[in-house]
Amino acid sequence: MRIESFLRQSPIFQASRIARRMEASLNLVLLEEGLTFFESLVLAAIFFEKKGGVKPSNLAETFETTRGNVSHCISSLEAKGLVRRRIDAEDARALQLVLLPAGRKRAVRVAGILDRMQRDFEEKVGAAKLETMLEELHSVEKLCARFVV
Repeated sequence: MRIESFLRQSPIFQASRIARRMEASLNLVLLEEGLTFFESLVLAAIFFEKKGGVKPSNLAETFETTRGNVSHCISSLEAKGLVRRRIDAEDARALQLVLLPAGRKRAVRVAGILDRMQRDFEEKVGAAKLETMLEELHSVEKLCARFVV
């Protein structure tokens, strides 16, 4: 198609394409755990925080996504028997997320998978190159933010 030349040179399209491909690849790796990449990140986030210290709004802010996206993910994790929502004892309007025993075990495995993948990227690409790439992506992100009203 005629647009292909433009797409090959477009940093926005290429970053989007690569992100989709990376997420699809990660989802395949995590398939054995029965989790998506985002579900794995949410489990790991809950695992690494102090017990009962994670609220869905914190996750939405941290992962820069909507509360609805987080809520959908939590519902899926609840259905899988990995997490439970609990009313915050200090604020009845808020919810806290608690890992169930199966969720704790899965979170440990998933954290290991994500850590191994990170080390593999660093070995194959180089830690310095990855850091430079991230810095460049942040620069592009700042440029894109100018277009958002």
